[in-house]
Amino acid sequence: MGEKLQADVVILGGGIVGAAIARELSRYQLDIILLEKAPDLAMGTSKANSGIIHAGFDAHPDTLKAKLNVRGNELYHQLAPDLGFSIKFVGSLVVAKDEAEQPMLQELLDRGRENGVPGLEILSAQQVLTKEPNLTADIRGGALWAPTAGIVCPFQAVFAFADNAVINGVKIMTECEAQSIATSDGQVVGVETSRGFIGARFVVNAAGLFADELSRTAGDDSFTIQPRKGEYILFDRKVGDLVNSVIFPTPNKVSKGILIAPTVHGNLFIGPNAEDIDDKCDVSTTCDGMNYIIEGAGKLIDRIPLAACIAQFAGLRATAADGDFIIRSSTTVGGLIHAAGIQSPGLTAAPAIAEMVAELLNEQGLDLREKPDFQPKNPPQIHFAQLSVEEQQQLIAQNPLYGRVICRCETVTEAEIVAAIHAPCGAKTVDAVKRRTRAGTGRCQGGFCGPRVTAILARELNIPIPAVRKDTAESNLFFDKLPADGEVNCHD
Repeated sequence: MGEKLQADVVILGGGIVGAAIARELSRYQLDIILLEKAPDLAMGTSKANSGIIHAGFDAHPDTLKAKLNVRGNELYHQLAPDLGFSIKFVGSLVVAKDEAEQPMLQELLDRGRENGVPGLEILSAQQVLTKEPNLTADIRGGALWAPTAGIVCPFQAVFAFADNAVINGVKIMTECEAQSIATSDGQVVGVETSRGFIGARFVVNAAGLFADELSRTAGDDSFTIQPRKGEYILFDRKVGDLVNSVIFPTPNKVSKGILIAPTVHGNLFIGPNAEDIDDKCDVSTTCDGMNYIIEGAGKLIDRIPLAACIAQFAGLRATAADGDFIIRSSTTVGGLIHAAGIQSPGLTAAPAIAEMVAELLNEQGLDLREKPDFQPKNPPQIHFAQLSVEEQQQLIAQNPLYGRVICRCETVTEAEIVAAIHAPCGAKTVDAVKRRTRAGTGRCQGGFCGPRVTAILARELNIPIPAVRKDTAESNLFFDKLPADGEVNCHD
């Protein structure tokens, strides 16, 4: 690591919660370091989830989930345009198939109103089918309509928070694993990492599935994290208009059920299931899981367009014993703040969690003096495919790299990929480019653009082709068999 690092606050974990906390704390005159063990941010729970901005009717009143969900939903209305990530408030429906499920709609309506969720109403079966004509015609119980629910690209939200944090002075260290939280006389003094010791007055534990293990290294064994797997099926954009809003079945005690939802990029997905497992790294998909998802979605839509499936994936939720978020100061160690057990609606609640963590740090003695030069907005990003032909031509005249389409499925240009690599929290792997630009997310899943993205990464990062990785630390794509004087041209 070279020089000895010292920070006011070290944040453990580069998911949506860690990134939102980093951005919130970057408002203040502090030295902040965020640590992430993977080569990129958003590679845990934040990479594989439903991407839902929940309205806030599901959580029971007087829980942190209820309070922070509603506040987070409110904050996203301002944050999305400021930070430059896509969000659509398409609303959600909790569908009751028959009269037996109707009492749950009333319970959710009452709960949501107590939580402060605006605009909730129960629709008749006919009103539901008018809104969503592709739902199965045998719906008899109506639905709870929540107009403030939305959809977002979860990893793009992470990068937006992180980029703004870096712009405002936060240091983000990827491929730097937090191994233990160091203490002295019951007080945090720093973090032992895979790249050496980092001194710190405060540590924020937002380490997702591994938050309990890191907490124990500081002598705090007050909670445990249970991994819960959820599997998904993603469909091509040609069937993305099958539903207009987020469609939930009536929920049970473990899960919100198998939902059907559009994405901000025009795709469609179904899932997830909910299976408690032991392995915190197991993101495999299973035949049983796929069949369960398809059967569950089939209760809401008669004909699931399985021929249009382009990907299946799984993610892990970090669940706490009582089901609520764990956001508090450690009662064992001074200077340690927990932001753990963040499952659904954690994506929605993240900016509100960040506010709460800042308050807890202030209560612990951290002086929060605002920066006079804080930059609340990110520079605008260019999305070539969304521009008019005239605007595209103007860009190409300014920068010919906009005239080179690398990903044909999603119309992603070389200029956009170069910009993603050199962003404040830039891409270093093929999948990191994919998550920022969508190059490789289309029908061919990178079959055409993958080699070209690899060549661009090698050129822009000034590394040899065999050093380019797909995603994880040891996911190299090629062996070094090129001639010593071989020249790779990504435009060939």
